Amino acid sequence: MPAPNNTFLSTSAVGNRQELSDVVDITDTWEVPIYSWLNKGKCVSTNPTWEKDVIRAAGENIKAEGSDYEFNATTPPVKVGNHTQIMSDSWIVSNTQEVVDNAGQYERTKQAKLNVGLALKKDVELAIVTNNASVGGATREFGGLPTWLETNVSRGSGGTNGGYSSGTGLTVAAGAGTQRAMTKTLIDGVLQSGAASGAKLRDIFGSLYLKSVFVTIMSDSAVAPFRYSVTDGKNNTMIANADYYEGPHGRVMFHPNPQMSLAAGVARNLFFLDKEKVEFLWLRKLANDPNLAKTGDNSKGVIIGEGTLKVVNERGLGVLADLYGLTSGS
Repeated sequence: MPAPNNTFLSTSAVGNRQELSDVVDITDTWEVPIYSWLNKGKCVSTNPTWEKDVIRAAGENIKAEGSDYEFNATTPPVKVGNHTQIMSDSWIVSNTQEVVDNAGQYERTKQAKLNVGLALKKDVELAIVTNNASVGGATREFGGLPTWLETNVSRGSGGTNGGYSSGTGLTVAAGAGTQRAMTKTLIDGVLQSGAASGAKLRDIFGSLYLKSVFVTIMSDSAVAPFRYSVTDGKNNTMIANADYYEGPHGRVMFHPNPQMSLAAGVARNLFFLDKEKVEFLWLRKLANDPNLAKTGDNSKGVIIGEGTLKVVNERGLGVLADLYGLTSGS
């Protein structure tokens, strides 16, 4: 029933204090699986280069007794390279805000610096998996993984390889093909191509949706159906997960990547990687710039870094491209 007449309600009060929890909740995807997994190195120029080589294919080798030697021409290694990319983020907080009583002490310089650092690592991860060709000059950009891969690849109809151009010294973006569903046959195809190329593909990285498809594939009766024993009908848990697949060409582990679930452009690729064939080089590691001038009644900061992706030899990597990476139809 309603309150009696003339009852003074809290909804009419003007002096009631506001209540704000001291706990500030953040729900976000901070994981950067590829960058975290990669070996880190150092470069000393904005355009680091390296050489890659390949041993000739096997052939019949039969010589006549007493014959003279025949000397083959030497094929020099191929030189490739990538450009460094500058990445930064910043914050500015008034000096008053630094000292007022703040819920969770959150909206201050210390927390702003932490958030910026985490966000920049997500930017690095996204750049690694994005199909952006390398760019030289003052506004440099490193070529992402999709722009390097052309040997152990599986593409949808009409899809085209990227690759490194020795003429321009830049990578070329891959061309999109018709999207298709990920299947065990497609996975085995890339692994077989890698095995034939001498690649040791042991880790695969894809979107969160592709991980769910991977689990479904691994639970198929043609692979290994999930079976779990139960006891007394109590406290039983249904487990339906698969992180590893051991097939005819070796054992691989699937790493779900939240940053590859941001958009269809990055979700469409499943990367097959060998830790010895790819790394990340820092010219300037991500760090706080200590030389900002004091210009007002505030505290400001910038975290900045410069680095690049080093694909030691793309023959040691692979990609299953043009997949439905977000949903069964996108």
